[in-house]
Amino acid sequence: MDSFSFTFLIWCLLAFNHILPLTIQTIEARIPESPLQCNQTFCILHNSYGKWGDRKDCYALNATYPTTEQELHVAVSFAVEHNLKAKVVTKFSHTIPKLACPDQAVQNSFVISTERYNRQIQIDVANSVVTVDAGVGLRQLIDAVEASGFSLVASPYWEGVTIGGLISTGAHGSSWWGKGGSVHDHVVGLSIIVPASKSEGYAKILKLEAHDPLFNAAKVSLGVLGAISKVTLRVEPRFKRSITYNFTTDVGLEDLYADHAKKYEFADITWYPSQHTAVYRYDSRVPLNTSGNAVFDFIGFQNNPTSISEAVRATESLLEKTRNTHGKCLTAAATLAFKRGTANGLKNNGILFTGYPVIGYQSKMQTSGSCLYSQSLLTSCAWDPRIKALSFYESTAIFPASIFRDFILDVKKLRDLNPEHFCGVDNYNGILIRYIKGSDAYLGQSEDSIVIDFNYYRAKEASTPRLNQDIWEELEQMAFFKYGAKPHWAKNRNIAFLGVDKKYPNYNKFIEAKQQLDPQNVFSSNWSDEILFGKELEKSDGCALEGLCICSEHRHCSPQNNYYCSQGLVYKDARVCRYSKSSLPSSV
Repeated sequence: MDSFSFTFLIWCLLAFNHILPLTIQTIEARIPESPLQCNQTFCILHNSYGKWGDRKDCYALNATYPTTEQELHVAVSFAVEHNLKAKVVTKFSHTIPKLACPDQAVQNSFVISTERYNRQIQIDVANSVVTVDAGVGLRQLIDAVEASGFSLVASPYWEGVTIGGLISTGAHGSSWWGKGGSVHDHVVGLSIIVPASKSEGYAKILKLEAHDPLFNAAKVSLGVLGAISKVTLRVEPRFKRSITYNFTTDVGLEDLYADHAKKYEFADITWYPSQHTAVYRYDSRVPLNTSGNAVFDFIGFQNNPTSISEAVRATESLLEKTRNTHGKCLTAAATLAFKRGTANGLKNNGILFTGYPVIGYQSKMQTSGSCLYSQSLLTSCAWDPRIKALSFYESTAIFPASIFRDFILDVKKLRDLNPEHFCGVDNYNGILIRYIKGSDAYLGQSEDSIVIDFNYYRAKEASTPRLNQDIWEELEQMAFFKYGAKPHWAKNRNIAFLGVDKKYPNYNKFIEAKQQLDPQNVFSSNWSDEILFGKELEKSDGCALEGLCICSEHRHCSPQNNYYCSQGLVYKDARVCRYSKSSLPSSV
């Protein structure tokens, strides 16, 4: 997850004024628990949200926790020798698709966790590079690099990721400048442990650099080539950034997005369609001696009282249950007002926002995640699955820059039919627009691209439809099928990956590298194959509600709740689950 927020202001007032009853659960710790839990019988793996896209748990017979590259080598060798299906998992497990889940047959499944493989960070001052263990966390790396007088230029907005995990899935920030916003494009070398023959000890370490034929396959590998052990990244002399948010109209957005990225090195735009508002982020480097010691503590990633997180979720669920679109629009307006007043979490002195511009060191401005370090029993990340917290989908689509204007115009057409129907996404973080450059990575972007992220409500039960869910489904299908956008590998619902094999010019080269490095598919599973090969699952009752299929019959939606498979409003080829109390659509 790189971005979302929620309505602290009015939602909390609603909750604490007893408009709805709340049951607040007490738990022992608020630091996110390990996603991998083992007992004497088996291990179970969750992602950080507590549920996968299909809501089915992920099991393995056993797990190991290497602390060195040699121990990681032994773990891979063991899996290969014993014909096991293996997956590498991280301390955070912040991936939405089931890329980290091994084989569905538990007795053949083996998990290798890099949670304790995070000791080495070696900085080569003369060559301006840093080499780290794959399990090193992003914040750990950033702080070490800055302490040596350097800055890591690119990073995702959320810091709860490891270096091995983030490059494997193409994690990114936002920039068209230099090497761009994708972290893997700042990688100059890596080591990966892959299956080998018996005579080679069942596993071997490959050290890859830019001139190696396999390098562009390994930079974004989805974990299906082997176990990344070391990563070497280019760093730059330490610098500061100056950030100003301009909250303004969304008129002309379709003509301004490209110039905005060319003018500001770390530009982004957050679009709130229901509010007719675009927030332009003016974000550039400034000299190191510029006054300012600010922190970017993004609102959505802050340490929040669990009572507030539960109040927000309960209020949103109530609005969903009562089909109260107007109520969602009130909270969307409150969200935007709160963000404007707090500058999205920018803090000039590390404590409060006092005015623009906000200037601080790169290490404190490039990524956020203060909820990861909670010291209180009464606070947590807002999506902590141990409480009745937020639950949402995150759709992330990557467009060639040249066609993004037409997509914006189509979204505006859809919005203008009924702006209130977009309030659900504006309760989170609207539509976040970011920039990444063309990449040599086979599963990276082949040209300069625009990335959009949008979050929206996910029900407690898979069978429960959502208010105005047809809008998000049409937006999703418009992006991925009308405009051929590529899905972010670590986000999205399953349907986003349909036909993904046709969208990457170098896809076949990646598959060839996969067959060369792991011919026995040790590091592949049915779940990762669904994503990598864009497989369509067998359709079943209600499958479209959770993005496991595109509806073609009413039963794929929820006819018992008056949700029927219907044609898109703007993108006519879309097939969405739309609420219709008065009549059953005559055809799909």
